[in-house]
Amino acid sequence: MSASALAAADSFPRLLLEQARVRPQHPAFREKAFGIWQTWTWGQAAAEVKRVAAGLHALGVARGDHVAIVGENRPRLYFAMMAAQSLGSIPVPLYQDAVAAEMVYVFEDAEIRFAVVEDQEQVDKMLEVRAAYPALAHIIYEDASGLRGYTQPGLLAYADLLTRGDAVLTAQPQLFDDEVAIGRSSDTATLFYTSGTTGRPKGVVQTHASLIDRARACSTLEKLDSSEDVLAYMPMAWIGQSIFSYAQALVTGYTVNCPESPNTVTNDMCEIGPTYYFAPPRVFENLLTQVMIRMEDAGAIKRRLFHFFMGVAKRVGERLLNRAEVGIGDQLLYRLGDLLVYGPLRNMLGMSRVRIGYTAGEAIGPDLFNFYRSIGVNLKQLYGSTETAVFVCIQPDGQVRADTVGPPVDGVQVRIADNGEILLKSPGLLKEYYRNPQATAEVRDPDGWYRTGDAGYLDADGHLKIIDRANDVGKLADGTLFAPKYIENKLKFFPHIKEAVALGNGRSEACALINIDFESIGNWAERRGLAYGGYIDLAGKPETLDLIAECVEKVNADLAVDPKLGGSQIHRFLILHKELDPDDDELTRTRKVRRRFVGEKYQVLIDALYGGRKEQFVETQVKFEDGRTGRLSATLKIRDVKTFAPLARAA
Repeated sequence: MSASALAAADSFPRLLLEQARVRPQHPAFREKAFGIWQTWTWGQAAAEVKRVAAGLHALGVARGDHVAIVGENRPRLYFAMMAAQSLGSIPVPLYQDAVAAEMVYVFEDAEIRFAVVEDQEQVDKMLEVRAAYPALAHIIYEDASGLRGYTQPGLLAYADLLTRGDAVLTAQPQLFDDEVAIGRSSDTATLFYTSGTTGRPKGVVQTHASLIDRARACSTLEKLDSSEDVLAYMPMAWIGQSIFSYAQALVTGYTVNCPESPNTVTNDMCEIGPTYYFAPPRVFENLLTQVMIRMEDAGAIKRRLFHFFMGVAKRVGERLLNRAEVGIGDQLLYRLGDLLVYGPLRNMLGMSRVRIGYTAGEAIGPDLFNFYRSIGVNLKQLYGSTETAVFVCIQPDGQVRADTVGPPVDGVQVRIADNGEILLKSPGLLKEYYRNPQATAEVRDPDGWYRTGDAGYLDADGHLKIIDRANDVGKLADGTLFAPKYIENKLKFFPHIKEAVALGNGRSEACALINIDFESIGNWAERRGLAYGGYIDLAGKPETLDLIAECVEKVNADLAVDPKLGGSQIHRFLILHKELDPDDDELTRTRKVRRRFVGEKYQVLIDALYGGRKEQFVETQVKFEDGRTGRLSATLKIRDVKTFAPLARAA
């Protein structure tokens, strides 16, 4: 009866109540505070959500209202989301690292009057927001540290909200259940704002039905159940985190673990040992960088051992993970490597128990992808977006390849438009863009097909292959295909390169703007006795330019054997004098490059690259965390690199 009731639950509040009935003592959320893991069972979670909902009701939160949620992953912030949905109001998670000025647009667009935030930092932002948007009436804060002297109107501690809720429930004990009963699966569950890669963020309206359907589809495919452990460490405003740490948790009843802080994620992950793991490519890139730094610091014997067994892993690890036939000698070598290298490495990364790992958000470089699979991490690619409730395509076990994102998930239809754009239908499609019918009409045609904006094709096995963003794929002046993201991902496989922007559409040749990884190259420089005074100094050293040139030339050698992209090798590059930064509008809050903005901001550098210059002076305005602005200037060296005869031409 319980299983059928869970399957029939068609809203998140009803799923919460069913989980509390089915497994009241099972851990629902854990949070690490002061070095100790605190646990809420599903029964305790449901009881607290009931109190929070009643408290919000006392403040005047009503059906259809929008409630901002701002902070790191915290169980009580998830409880606030559930409580808001229980009342028929709509949570709007915002990026916790966004500055107040960025948030004002969302508050105005969604007409938000209530906010539940984590701590003093977020309260300060809300007070700034209220100065520009006075309609923000109530600010509830979870962590009261540092807020004793705050007397501004509308501020309320989370503990006091619970007290108000208790009073309401004493007078109206049926309030919560009555409100939950009114809700419908077609109601808006959450309003997600896009990262704004090409313009102002848009509010994506997702219903309970769409999010729950996609959560169930993936959970069925991967046989997820209540025994899973996940780590909630990505921004709550990102739909990927919301699906993994909220929708699927409520569907399956598994445990969501919240780290103590962003700085302790690696250690907390090792302690928890998640079984189900999700991260965008940049996280896997950063982890690999840490591995390579540690190996460079290791002794000569350890380094030789590592590189030898990584060669074995590269040769047979992927085949073993896919249960393909491997010779007995290679099997024994791999087992020895697992004992000496791969096992300790997975343990260091916190991936010893990972049964299923996903990467999504943007394309992952094949070298990076194959590295993790070769050491025994069952990493798979999935394809989706905020507008599609994440799960569009997933690679099933045994069908994992670096060059595709797998076949469509159950319920999804995919077709390719004449211009190569991917179109799809899915139960997870957005209801609409909030208060933006024009934008909605631009992405959904009258027949219900959604325009993804991505270019790709279905291969002979029915797997979807993504080439790039449809608007980003172009051609060099001679007609050679130019796919910047593909090239950038190959560059970022190297631990010394943190970010890259490939240029070339309509040009005679491809060039690149590059960010070095300051920690990786700083470590490299220190081992060689190279003194440096900061990022600008290190980025401009001839030795650093030589090192990056080697990486670029290796990418060119790889591109040369690609019959479609062999002509798009990089001819020149420069290292930027600063890291691309969301606070400077160069990246979105999900770390995607705002390509058009970067092109306009650094036009003088691009002109220098294509003008044959050897160096170029540049001065750039930057924003600091406290809101102040400043200027950075430097004379950047421009480096030519070796290219190789493309395979097709050589033939």
